[in-house]
Order: sequence, then structure tokens, then C-alpha cells
Amino acid sequence: MISVLEIFLNFLKIGLFAFGGAYAVIPLIEEQMVTNTGWMSFTEFSDLVAIDELTPGPIIINSSTFIGMKLAGIPGAIAATLACVIPGIVIAMILIRLYEKYKEIPVISEAMKCLKCMSVALIFSVLVKMFISAVFPSGISVLNDINVLSLVMMIASFIALKKADINPLYVMLTCGCINLIVSLII
Repeated sequence: MISVLEIFLNFLKIGLFAFGGAYAVIPLIEEQMVTNTGWMSFTEFSDLVAIDELTPGPIIINSSTFIGMKLAGIPGAIAATLACVIPGIVIAMILIRLYEKYKEIPVISEAMKCLKCMSVALIFSVLVKMFISAVFPSGISVLNDINVLSLVMMIASFIALKKADINPLYVMLTCGCINLIVSLII
């Protein structure tokens, strides 16, 4: 059994280093929950990200609450959520004051540009991992085992979102329904 203190401390790490917004924090959660602690499999983590996209609210809070609940019930959910939120609140209050005071200094504006680039790289790394996991369920080394349905739904979703400007919620619900129907048939 995982203790509430362990959950709190692990999510405190995530909360302390969660820079770059919602999608940039996904690799941190994945590393801590899948790689470092082994509390979740990558498949469970991928499912968590999909659920997070469907539920309202910030990804870090949804993820921490869900994982905390899965690991230790309501006390785990409370501990994980608080551990993620408290560092961000404290750090944001300090940084807002500092940024207001020193935003005109060139080093500060350059640092902000670097942070934006790092966030994009983190988001892209999770995108690649999730793509490989969805399209190559047996691993990238087994190229003849391609999940064609996942690949087609990704392409169709991209087109629906970018070209047809369809609401992302409808796209996710449609893909979920299609996958459910196909899994029931096969």
C-alpha cells in the first residue's frame, strides 16, 4: 500500500517543477508515475490523459486527483491535489512580483523565450510517445503490427479539428464511440 505521505511528496515534486502550462506538465507526471515509481503503466497513463482531455479543469489537478484516488482513495486524492497546487500558488505569487519589477531587463525576456521553447519540446515528446503507443501497440520495433484504426482516427481527428473547425469535444466523443463499437465487434 502506498502511503499518503509518499503520494504527497511525489506530487510535490511535480508541482514544484510544473512549468509551461497544462501540456508541458504531462511528461513530468508520466516520468514520476510510470518511470520513477511504477505506480502506473504507460497504458494507464495514456488512458488518464484521454480522460483528462474530456473532463473540465486543469490537467495537473485532474491527473493528480485521479491518481491519488486510484492509489489511496480520498486521502490520496486530497494529498496529491494539494501537493500539486500549493507550490504553483507560492511560486506564481513570487514570480509575478519579480516579473512586474524586472520585466524590462533583456535577460528576463530572453529567459521567457527559452521557457516557451522548452515547453514545446516537452509537449512534443509526449505526443511522440503517445503516437507510438497508439499506432504501434507491440512497440516500434514491430512495424508489421500497426493499429490502423488508431492511425486513421488520428488523421481524421486532425482534419476535423484543423480543416473543418469541429469542436474538440465532439471529435473525442466520436473517436471514443468508434473505438468502443470496433472493440465490441472484434
